[in-house]
Amino acid sequence: MKWFKYIKDYRLSLLVFFLVLILVLLFLLAFKVDVVLSFVIVFLFLFAICFHFIWDYRRKSKFYDRLQQNIDALDQKYLALETIEVPTFYEGERFYEMSYEMNKSMIENINQYRLQVIDFKDYIEMWIHEVKIPLSSLTLHMHNQKTPIDGTITNQLRRIDDCIEQVLYYVRCENAEKDYLIKPNSLQEMIHQVLVKNKDLLLESKIEVEVGELDKQVLTDRKWMEFILNQVINNSIKYQKKDGKDKIIISARQEKKDVTLSIEDHGIGILETDLPNVFQKSFTGQNGRIRAKSTGMGLYIAKSLCSKLGHTITIFSKPGQYTRVEITYTQDPFYAVVR
Repeated sequence: MKWFKYIKDYRLSLLVFFLVLILVLLFLLAFKVDVVLSFVIVFLFLFAICFHFIWDYRRKSKFYDRLQQNIDALDQKYLALETIEVPTFYEGERFYEMSYEMNKSMIENINQYRLQVIDFKDYIEMWIHEVKIPLSSLTLHMHNQKTPIDGTITNQLRRIDDCIEQVLYYVRCENAEKDYLIKPNSLQEMIHQVLVKNKDLLLESKIEVEVGELDKQVLTDRKWMEFILNQVINNSIKYQKKDGKDKIIISARQEKKDVTLSIEDHGIGILETDLPNVFQKSFTGQNGRIRAKSTGMGLYIAKSLCSKLGHTITIFSKPGQYTRVEITYTQDPFYAVVR
């Protein structure tokens, strides 16, 4: 709270006070009151006015400055009112009461919408689990057919399954930590599982996969990490070149206690202008115009899950040459004690 602006707000009152002060002085002099006594009276009157404004400014400034400091320090600004005491001046009391009522109403509305979102997410999860049953049955039925099945049908079923899985993980992403089981997992086994899941697509796309030394243990949640790796591998397949020379190279390196997994493809690459935005929600960039199937959600979910797991994911790319995704696993000693 600034003194100049405070005084400016009371400029009309101050003008009236000084006019009255001059009139009092003229009145005293007109009645031939001793000059010294007249000026003493005026001085006392002036002192009283100054004392009032200084005292009023200090108590209001203390309240509003404290409120501003608390607002600046909090991520959830609407909780600032809960961190201060009720002010001792009437204007502040009224402000506090009205703000408290507005805060209360806002929180009630937020809770109402939060419950609606939770109900909707629960319904989506239930729907996904229900729709997966006939989808799995249909896939199994097609595999058991003696006559060859059109590959287009198989691909479409695979796409539906991938989209459903992406929706499920997106719905769970906000509260994913409630379903985490952090423990040492074999990097080689997770990569193997993801490659097996995508083997048909890799064969159809004629993409060669080169796997390096992956005999390393990393602290992560296997289910969520396999989903992240599946998104990366799917992108490598989706954004392949059309000259039949695509290749995916998977390797890992140890840096002190951290392990960095690298997945590099020789696909169409990512434009330098698009690279900083690839983890943004629904961002598809130039490649999204080349590949119409792009949704821009895979890497967004992968980034969100990595952040919650305590991993870092970064992307390096050069258009027409390569795209390399690196996931770094920090070996937090906390989990070594907990498990």
